Amino acid sequence: MRRALPAALAAAAVLLAGCGSAGAPAGPGAPGASAVAAAGQDVVAAEQKVEAIAALLPPDVRAAGTLRLGGAGGTPPSAFFPDPARHRAAGLDVDFTDAVAKVLGITIQREEASFETILPALDSGKYDVGAGNFGVTTARLRTIDFVTYIDDGQGFAVKKDNTAIRSATDLVQLCGLTIGTGVGTTFETTLNGRKNVCTDAGKKPYEVRAFADSGAVLTALQQGRVDVVMSTINGLRYQAGQEASGTRFLGEFHRLDVGFAFKKGSPLTPAFRAAVNQLIKDGTYGRILQKWGTADSAITESLISPPEHP
Repeated sequence: MRRALPAALAAAAVLLAGCGSAGAPAGPGAPGASAVAAAGQDVVAAEQKVEAIAALLPPDVRAAGTLRLGGAGGTPPSAFFPDPARHRAAGLDVDFTDAVAKVLGITIQREEASFETILPALDSGKYDVGAGNFGVTTARLRTIDFVTYIDDGQGFAVKKDNTAIRSATDLVQLCGLTIGTGVGTTFETTLNGRKNVCTDAGKKPYEVRAFADSGAVLTALQQGRVDVVMSTINGLRYQAGQEASGTRFLGEFHRLDVGFAFKKGSPLTPAFRAAVNQLIKDGTYGRILQKWGTADSAITESLISPPEHP
């Protein structure tokens, strides 16, 4: 069962997740000075509309010139808020969205939303596209189409001073521990669906605690209410590189393609795929990855709804 955070702590976690700045020490979940500095680098400004790719959009979208995107913010490098006064998201997902919009010659209107609400909102028509480091899984492919743009996945982290766990690449290594993760994520699904690995090995099962806010997950780790965090490989590695986070990356568990999310059968996917492939071809793709320190997540070609990695 998930243990509820006290209201004051939950509020603090939200602030820590979105309000770090270069002029103040960053708390758990805050972006930190390096992320704020990276956010100021514009690597997509020179991108131009490509008529042949824009022509792949449905006529009504070309006429309207806008699409609605539901975006999940949290911690770098995916999407975060370097300037809380502006509440303008920055990050890997945001740069890819902005670059794709330029290639297509449209405006993509981003609306911040909680991670677990975005995919259902695609089916209802509230959003045309979703972005939030959504991993391509077999279960999601039943109702969602994806246009891939990076290869990320699932990993583990602990407090930096935790010497009991040196590394972890498999769930059986975490038996008997409490694992913190995000609500509605592939991590929560994986953890809850594979608890049998511990009992099958004759060990005590791990406990799963899911939080609605990424900052709250890290706060729980720092306060000792969870032993291990399961989250994105890129996010955990980025955090571990920030002294203020006090975390240590344990290892990768499972790689996943990550992509823009669409309602199943959306006519938008061919245009988005062509736009991402244009970014790969013209070099903007590499500049975005370099900016956010995620070169290990590069793909050579964007695909529409590929099967989940084995």
